[in-house]
Amino acid sequence: MRPFLFLGTRAEDDVAQQEYDAVLAGCGLRPDELVRVRLEQGPLGAVDLAAWSGIILGGGPFNVSDPEGAKSAAQCRAEADLRVLAEQVVAADFPFLGACYGIGVLGGLADGVVDRTFGEPIGALPVRLTEAGREDPLFGPMPDEFLAYLGHKEAVARLPEGAVLLASTDTCPVHAFRLGHHVYATQFHPELDPVAICDRIDAYSSHGYYAPHEQESLKAAAREALVTEPVRLLARFVELYARG
Repeated sequence: MRPFLFLGTRAEDDVAQQEYDAVLAGCGLRPDELVRVRLEQGPLGAVDLAAWSGIILGGGPFNVSDPEGAKSAAQCRAEADLRVLAEQVVAADFPFLGACYGIGVLGGLADGVVDRTFGEPIGALPVRLTEAGREDPLFGPMPDEFLAYLGHKEAVARLPEGAVLLASTDTCPVHAFRLGHHVYATQFHPELDPVAICDRIDAYSSHGYYAPHEQESLKAAAREALVTEPVRLLARFVELYARG
């Protein structure tokens, strides 16, 4: 099997490792079958799509809607690299699954708009599939409604031209969409479990996702939520796109 490529942007080594391990487990792959590149550490370079079965992009603290003057050199470089890659995978209709940050990367293509209109606090919320989501090869096996962990400052305010809306919450109209037949983005995190989301709540306590006094209550609520379904998307992505 050709390996999958995993792209990360988290500067915190322990959180970055936890994210990769969770995606690895969710996909049911070995480390040699899910090759990791940490974009916050260096440039991506040219990607030969023919060498890969598919590409998975993780989340992180970067937001495309951050003020330009507030973006670090690493963020600017990652955004530029991912813009080139996004245009490449969309043009080739190549298997791509971007979680959370994937919304920012893909959502601004083809006259789409990503801004701060539909941000949601950290926690678990019901995600509902659209009719197109229920018929989609990746999302179709999922329940019509499921709980998912999320927490984001930005979201898609206007879908890119030609995008297919696959899922929404009550407070964020675009939680998943597809471009072409094989390029996907989710606003929620399919890889998260209660331990991982609590660790992220701690790791990003100074990033403006919540007020300091909310930290322990957010963790308690996350532990109580029964989030079981989103991780199935990772195994399904591999099932659909693994190539010999």
